[in-house]
Amino acid sequence: MTTLSNAPSSFMKKIKLHIEAVRDGYFAVQGFTAGGVPLEAGSLISSLFFKYEANIYGLLANRTDLSVEVSTAELLDIFSIRYQHPFIEWAGMDENSNALLERVATLQQHWQEPSLWDHAVIADDFSSLSFDIENIDNDLLETAVSQKFMSAGLFISDIPKLLPFFKRGGWPLEQDRQSGNVNVSLRLSEPEPDSDVWLLETVLSSATTKTYWTPAVRKRMLPIQEVLPAKWQDAAPDIEMQQAQIVELLSIEDVRSDQFIYLTLEDLEVRAFLREDLARLQALGYDVVLPAWLKDLKQSKMHVRVSTGNVSTKKVAGLDDILTFKWQFSMNGETISAEQFKKLVDEKREFIRIGTEWFRVDANWMQEMRALMQEAEDESWTVRELLFRELPEDLSLPLEEEDADDAMRDDPLFAFELQKSLKSYLDQLQEKKGLPTVPTPASLQAELRPYQQEGFEWLVFMREQSFGACLADDMGLGKTVQLISYLLHVYETSDATQPTIIICPTSVLGNWQKELARFAPSLSVYTHYQANRAKGADFTQVIERKMPQVILSTYGTVSQDTEFLQEIDWTAVVLDEAQNIKNMQTLQSRAIRKLQGTHHIALTGTPVENRLSELWAIFDFIHKGYLGSFGRFNEEFILPIERDESENHKQKLRAKIQPFLLRRTKRDPHLQLNLPDKQESNAYCPLTAEQASLYEGYILETLDQLETLTGFQKKGRVLKMLSKLKQLCNHPALYLKEPFEDAASMLTRSVKLERIVQMAAEIVDNGEQCLIFTQYIGMGQLLQHCFSELYNVDAPFLTGAMPKAQRDRLVEAFQAGEFPIFILSLKAGGTGLNLTAANHVLHADRWWNPAVENQATDRAYRIGQTQFVQVHKFVTIGTIEEKIDKMLAQKSLLSEELIQSSQWLTELNDHELRDLMTLDYNVTT
Repeated sequence: MTTLSNAPSSFMKKIKLHIEAVRDGYFAVQGFTAGGVPLEAGSLISSLFFKYEANIYGLLANRTDLSVEVSTAELLDIFSIRYQHPFIEWAGMDENSNALLERVATLQQHWQEPSLWDHAVIADDFSSLSFDIENIDNDLLETAVSQKFMSAGLFISDIPKLLPFFKRGGWPLEQDRQSGNVNVSLRLSEPEPDSDVWLLETVLSSATTKTYWTPAVRKRMLPIQEVLPAKWQDAAPDIEMQQAQIVELLSIEDVRSDQFIYLTLEDLEVRAFLREDLARLQALGYDVVLPAWLKDLKQSKMHVRVSTGNVSTKKVAGLDDILTFKWQFSMNGETISAEQFKKLVDEKREFIRIGTEWFRVDANWMQEMRALMQEAEDESWTVRELLFRELPEDLSLPLEEEDADDAMRDDPLFAFELQKSLKSYLDQLQEKKGLPTVPTPASLQAELRPYQQEGFEWLVFMREQSFGACLADDMGLGKTVQLISYLLHVYETSDATQPTIIICPTSVLGNWQKELARFAPSLSVYTHYQANRAKGADFTQVIERKMPQVILSTYGTVSQDTEFLQEIDWTAVVLDEAQNIKNMQTLQSRAIRKLQGTHHIALTGTPVENRLSELWAIFDFIHKGYLGSFGRFNEEFILPIERDESENHKQKLRAKIQPFLLRRTKRDPHLQLNLPDKQESNAYCPLTAEQASLYEGYILETLDQLETLTGFQKKGRVLKMLSKLKQLCNHPALYLKEPFEDAASMLTRSVKLERIVQMAAEIVDNGEQCLIFTQYIGMGQLLQHCFSELYNVDAPFLTGAMPKAQRDRLVEAFQAGEFPIFILSLKAGGTGLNLTAANHVLHADRWWNPAVENQATDRAYRIGQTQFVQVHKFVTIGTIEEKIDKMLAQKSLLSEELIQSSQWLTELNDHELRDLMTLDYNVTT
C-alpha cells in the first residue's frame, strides 16, 4: 500500500482515502480512519487543505457530508511537499485509490519544478499542451497544468511568452515572490498635469512598510547590485532574478533585465500593458502598483447615454430623432462634454482626466463603442437602426428598476434618455399591442373585423413612426381592405397631397380597381398602365390636373417608367404581392427601390418566414440595408436556417423582423373566432391584348348574325356565344382550339390562367389544399399542364368520363392529403363528393346559375369541415363574365327563381344583349 508522508512515523496519524473520478478532471475524496470509520467532510478538509491557501484552506471546496471534491491540480498540490500535512500519513482505501496515489507520488518530482517546462510540447496553433516525460501519467499532469492556467486566467497561447519565465524559476504559479525582507514591485504612475507621458518602473519596499524606494536619478542606468542600499545587498541575487522574470513577462521590447526598469509610456502602450501584461503579472504573483483611482476603477465601464433632439415634444421617440443624437459619457457622476468625448474617440484614448481626477475606460468595451459610433456616423443611423441593431450584450444591458436613476452607477450601460418610453415603444413594435386607437374612416364602405382594425391601426402607427411595414396576412384575410382603410385615413386626416402608388402584378390590377371603387369610392384613382399611358412631362401634367390620390400600376410598367416616377415624392409606395421583387438585381427591382415615398409598405400572402431570399428583398424595400447585404444575410441566416435548420438562427431572425412584420394566419384560433365559416370573393382579371382583339371580333360577327335569326335560333346562338366567350376569357388557345405551348408562354396569354396558377401555388406553399372547378375539359387539362411543368405538382382532373372506382380512389387520396390540388369538372364533381380536406375553392369560369356554383362549393363547405373555407370566383373585367356577375347579384335580390337556369339570358332583348356583350375597355395587358 502506498503511503504519503514526510514526518517520523511516531508522530503520524494514518488516514485512508477512497478516491474516484466524478467528472472530467475532478475527483470525489472520502476519508477513513485506520480502522475504517468514515470521517466527516469537515475533518477531512482541514487535513487535506492544511496549508493550501489557494483554496482558502478548503473553504471553497464542494462537499457533501462525507466527501469533498478536488480538481486534478489540487490533488497534486495537497500531496506535494509544499502543502502536505506534516503529521498525516495518507494511504489508499482500495486498489484503484492506491494506484491513483502512486501516480500522484510519481508526478511530485516534476509537478512543482521549473524543469517541468523542459518537457513541454505545444501545438503550432496553441490548441493543446502536452508533456513528454517517461514513466509518469502525462494525462494527469496535462490536466493539472490546464486547470492551473485556467484558475490564473492564463491561456495556452500565453505559454511561449511564459516559457523562459517558468524555466528561470517562475513555476509553480503560487510561490512567494518576496526576496527575503524585500518586496519587488512594478509601479505605473499617471502623467503629471502638464504631460501625457506615463511612467513604469521597478520599486522596492520592505515587508513592514509600504514606502517605495527607487534608485536616485543619477544611478538609474547602473546595474542592480550597485544601486541597492546596504541593507538589501544580501537580497541582490533574488531581486535580480525577479527583475529578470518581470522583464520576460513584459510585452514591451528592448528592456534590460540587469537594471531597474524605468520606462516612459504613451497612452497606447499603457493600454497594451494593462490589457496584456497586468493580468499575467498578477496571475503569476507579482505585485503591480497602480494609481489608486485606476485600481478602484479597473473593472468599471463608462455610462453612455444617447439623447434625441426633440425629447421634450414627443412622448415616444420617432424614426428620425436619432439624426440629432448626441453621445454623452459619465463615470462616477462626472460627465464629459461633447468636445471632450469627440477628442477621446479621435485620439483613441483609454485614460482621461476630468477636472483633477483620472478615469479609465475599459479597453474592449471602448473599442466596440467606437466601432458603433463610427457606423452611426458613416451610415447616418436612425432610431430604427439603433434600436434593432445587434448590439453586443454588454452594450445593451437593461436598466434595473431599483437603480434606474442612479447617476453614480458604473455597470455597463448603453441607453437612451427616454429609456422607459422606448421600452414601451419596443413593446408596441414587437407585440403590436397597446397601439393608439384610430377611428375607422367614415367613408370606408365596409365593416372591419377586429383583426383587420388592428392591422389598419398598425399601418397608421408605423407611418406615424416612419417605419416601413410588411403586412403578410394569409391570403383571404383582407390585406386589401386594411390598406384601403389606411389610405382613407391618411388622406382624410393629414395634409398629404401627393399621390400613393400601388404597384401590383398585372393579374390583380383589375382587382385593385374594383376593390378601391367598392370600399373607397371617395378616393380618386388613376391607372397608369395602358400602352398609350402618359409619360414624362405629360404624366406630371395629368397628375397636376386630375390630382389623384391613388395611382395603380404594375411591376413591368414601373420598371419602364422609373425615370420620371422616381422624381415624385409619393405619400406612400405600396407593393402588392411583394415577393415579385425577390431578385433585387433585376431592372424591375432596382427601379422600385429608386421610388421615394414617405412610407413604404409591402403586402404579401406568402409565408415569408420560409422564403428567406424573398424576405430579404422585401425588407430591403421597406428599410434598405436593415438586413445587411444579401451576401451577409445568406451567410448569417439563409445557410444556417435552410441548410442546418438552426433554431437559434430562426429565433434571432424572427426577433429581428418582428417589429416590421404583421402576419396572421387562418390557423390562429383568435382570428377564426372573428371570421365567417365561408368567405366568397371575386378575383378580377383583365384580358390580354390578344384576348380583347379576339373578343371584339367575335362580338361584331355574332351581333350581325343575331339580327337575321328567328327567336328559337337566336336562343341557341346566344348560348353558343356564351360558351365561346367564356372559353376565350379562360384562354385564347381554348377559343382557337390550338395545341398547348410551354406553360410559361401559356401564362402570358391569359391573366386569369396566370392568377389561378399563382393562387393555387400559394395555397400549396401554405400547406393547404384547394379545389378548382371548370366547365371545360380543355381548361382543366391546361391547368394540369401548367401545374406539372411549372411546379412539378400532379393535379388529378375528375371528369364525367372517369370510372367510379378511380373517382372514389382520388377522393380518398385527396382527403388523406396525398395531393394538394384537385381539378374537377363542374358537372361531374359539383355534387355528391365529400372533399373537406380543401379549404379553398376556385371557380375558374362562371356558371350562370349560382345554385350550381354553390353546390360545387359545398364539396368543401359541408358537415365535417373544420377549416375556414375561402371561395374565389375568377371574373374577367369588362367582359360578359363581369356583366352577368352584376346581373346575377341584382336578380338574386329580386327572386332566386329567375336565375335557376341560364334560360333567362336567352330572354334578353336586343338592346340588353348588345350591352351584355360589348367589351368595356378598362384594363387589358
